[in-house]
Amino acid sequence: MSIGIVINPEAGPSNDVSVSSRQDMAYDALRASAVDGEVRLTEGRGSARSIATEMVEAGASTVVAWGGDGTINEVAAAVVPADVTLGVVPGGSGNGFVRGLGLNHQPPEALQIAITGMERRIDTGDVDGKLFVNVAGVGFDAHLADVFNRLRVRGPSVYIRTGLRELLAYRTLTYTIAVGEEAFTTQAFLVAIANGREYGTGAVIAPHARVDDGVLDCICIPHRSLLSVLWHARRLFTGTLDQVPGVRAVSSPTLTITADHPLTFHVDGEVYAGPARLRVAIRPRSLKVRVPTQTS
Repeated sequence: MSIGIVINPEAGPSNDVSVSSRQDMAYDALRASAVDGEVRLTEGRGSARSIATEMVEAGASTVVAWGGDGTINEVAAAVVPADVTLGVVPGGSGNGFVRGLGLNHQPPEALQIAITGMERRIDTGDVDGKLFVNVAGVGFDAHLADVFNRLRVRGPSVYIRTGLRELLAYRTLTYTIAVGEEAFTTQAFLVAIANGREYGTGAVIAPHARVDDGVLDCICIPHRSLLSVLWHARRLFTGTLDQVPGVRAVSSPTLTITADHPLTFHVDGEVYAGPARLRVAIRPRSLKVRVPTQTS
């Protein structure tokens, strides 16, 4: 068995674990598990996917993503077509995806799980041909993801300050959401498409989402005043956002989002320019991921 480990040296809110220490821990984990493997560092956007693809082509049975949701997304996009297993070591600032899988562990334990844990099949989603494992969307979250990706310093306090600043200037847009034979048009603050429950740092956007239920949860948050948005934002951290009046939640394996202009969207925080009509679909049980033995 061959294991590939992809480390994003820029991931995380701080430099409390040096890049060389991460590399050493990765090689130690491979030796402790008595498996062959390769450890490589990313060098910018798209690098994790390219490295993971090379590892898959070289015969890796598992490719481990050590980084945030963006790194996990890129590695997942490389392993899904080959049905190769994904391992995860949380290294981002939010780590939304890993929490739902019981993978929010410190590096030594997370590495062991990523290499020797049991396999679990989960769903992924697709927006205009772009895979996502956790949350995708249009509107304010896509705008904010674009801003966050440009930040040099990261962490919860930075995100809060930046988010408040962008919130003051943001203007909502109008979208038509079509699910099956039904459609509705709304001026929305954001439209989130969730496979997992939370963005990260405990912010639960889709309380009822599950990564293995065969559907995506679409959460449409309507236009609100600034004070209303700030007041109801607390519900993200209590898992009760869907109880806010006017918030619309639907579940479906497929849907479309249409506007009268090209749409900017994000998948797991990675931002793309798309057409005026986005097709969204579930990819049932398309990803194998290593999880703790007790996780069901």
